[in-house]
Amino acid sequence: MNWCFALINNKLSELFFERHDDEEIEFLGHCDVQEEEYTTKKEKQWIEKDTKHNQFTYRKGKYTRINIP
Repeated sequence: MNWCFALINNKLSELFFERHDDEEIEFLGHCDVQEEEYTTKKEKQWIEKDTKHNQFTYRKGKYTRINIP
């Protein structure tokens, strides 16, 4: 199981997923978190880097990536 930070429905979340051999990603779930929970410099860098590239909407049990210009 892998995880990353992401913006899901415009909220900071931890996104859990499995990466299969054919490069297909299976989303397992997510949980909303508060940025204040992460205090180290490294965690703050992860949040900034991951949320820049990982933005999704979650509706009716499906994750949809938002196109980032």
